[in-house]
Amino acid sequence: MTTTPPHRSTPELIDVDEFFADPQFANPSISPDGTRIAYLAPHRGRRNVWVRGVDQDHDDAVPVTHDTRRGITVYHWTDDPRWLVYLQDTDGNEDWHLHRVDLDHPDTAAVDLTPMDPGSRVLEVAPYPSAKGTVLVWMNKRPMFIDAFRIDVGTGETTVHREQETPGDTVLLDRAGEPAFRTVLTEDGSVEIRAIEPATGEERLLGHLGGAEYPTGVHPQQVTGDGKGLLLGSYQDSDNLRLVRIDRDTGEETVVAAVDGHDLDISGVMLPDVLPPAVYTSRRTGKILAARFVGDRPHVEALDPHFALVHAALQQLSDGVLATASSDDSEMRWVATFTHDRDPGVTWYYDHATGESRLLFRSFPHIDPDSMAPMTPVRLPARDGLPLPAFLTLPVGTQPRNLPLVLLVHGGPWAHDAWGFNPEVQFLANRGYAVLQVNFRGSTGHGRRHVTAAIGEFARAMHDDLIDAVDWAITQGYADPERVGIYGGSYGGYAALIGAAVTPDRFAAAVDYVGISDLVQFLRTLPPFGRPYFGNSFYRYIGDPDDPEQEADMLARSPITMVERIATPLLVAQGANDVRVPQEQSDTIVTSLRERGVPVEYLVADDEGHGFDNPENRARLYHAIGRHFAEHLGGRSA
Repeated sequence: MTTTPPHRSTPELIDVDEFFADPQFANPSISPDGTRIAYLAPHRGRRNVWVRGVDQDHDDAVPVTHDTRRGITVYHWTDDPRWLVYLQDTDGNEDWHLHRVDLDHPDTAAVDLTPMDPGSRVLEVAPYPSAKGTVLVWMNKRPMFIDAFRIDVGTGETTVHREQETPGDTVLLDRAGEPAFRTVLTEDGSVEIRAIEPATGEERLLGHLGGAEYPTGVHPQQVTGDGKGLLLGSYQDSDNLRLVRIDRDTGEETVVAAVDGHDLDISGVMLPDVLPPAVYTSRRTGKILAARFVGDRPHVEALDPHFALVHAALQQLSDGVLATASSDDSEMRWVATFTHDRDPGVTWYYDHATGESRLLFRSFPHIDPDSMAPMTPVRLPARDGLPLPAFLTLPVGTQPRNLPLVLLVHGGPWAHDAWGFNPEVQFLANRGYAVLQVNFRGSTGHGRRHVTAAIGEFARAMHDDLIDAVDWAITQGYADPERVGIYGGSYGGYAALIGAAVTPDRFAAAVDYVGISDLVQFLRTLPPFGRPYFGNSFYRYIGDPDDPEQEADMLARSPITMVERIATPLLVAQGANDVRVPQEQSDTIVTSLRERGVPVEYLVADDEGHGFDNPENRARLYHAIGRHFAEHLGGRSA
């Protein structure tokens, strides 16, 4: 268990590779029969899947994938002990394919189960209990439609299970793979909830949910284990997102889990199998075990009596917060990971039948938690009175006065900063910077009002929130007003460019990482199959590029039209295969600035997409960031 350290002296500089190398161990899970553990670990220079017996250690483990081009992130056990499947794209292009691994012959090459044309991808994988050895896979073989297929894992035989009728609708299947509900995005932006009759396929309208408060869609959308209800995130009459159940027969809406003043944490829905889930469910039965809520520290609300006992025992293993929890079919043997602000990840094995527990591994064993900086939740007001939840991380062993500060802006913008280990934060703190992360308006996890306050506010009130946060840090005495930098990825990269253009006197340095420079072109180049889902997000919050008046307004809020106002030293990083923010977005802003003589360092990775994943590219990026901020803000340099 990690404990809060006493006052410490300034730690030694930690090498970039120690923060940004691939973890030694990550994404663990236990097999359905409870005999094996799978996890990610380095092999042949990349993250690959390893498997070992539940009582073995890593010396006995076997790498079962052998990718040398790009690390693997997402894999799944199947109900056949011979097969394991995983997702992989090509150099970050997000055209995900499903591959099969033969655990009986782990040295053989993986088999691509989903050969598709470029631009098509696997979006979801789920078990199909009705046919052993089969999985359900959702993919857009038809470019504008996301259809469900049954794939026999052993033979690769693929059968259409259900075709999407209209782009933007979602048919939700029960555990037998039969249609149970349909959600439909309407023209006014609301979401219709319909029940599907099992015998006839006829549909009944159960109700509607509002639109703008669900910019990334209604999440989660999950049929209950018994098939009789639908779990949804709903605000109902509250400002906070709750977990509710809609009855399939009556349409009655019941609150399953709610925590006053806190939202259901749907961040894991956007990055499934990477972030902790909003709803923990039983692998065997599909019953609800627990729900996760946003807070100063994440909060896990146990809902199932058996899991409540398991969770209480797991909490004794770490002073962090439960992140992922994987069990065998008996729900007695568990592999659990924990979130902690100073510890980059621990994994425990726990046997509820015997009470046995043991530490399986630490993700980054070379990082000493006692040398890391605590992440402190703070509250500060925006100029219009909107409360802004934030996190302040101060460098260890340094008087917290008049420090160089980095404003670290999260992406999305429909995401949120949360308490937990963040290698970027710890890297910057280790270099002597105060790091401020603010959940500006539009960030999820902090209520309906907080999200919808961002409508029409790109480069306006959303930017004001960031400046108000910087001013707060200066007023509190933490930050030196002459040594403030701004850094972010995706939306955060856009925010960094806006900061350098709209308020150039506030920032002595800026870093734009895969950020947007032209809002109009950004929306016009988004993947076509996703466009039906953007009505409540990009079009509602930013504008419609096909409307001339809105197009002009979007251009006025685009950094590319503000180039003459940017003088802040800038670092830009871009993946050549980025399908969300294409390289053209960075090329254009860099060329325009260089023509004006503004100093810009430009990093392009030919084998990356929307973010750098390969360790050598991450090392190159963060070495550059370290040099950039050291030169212009005066932090410690490596």
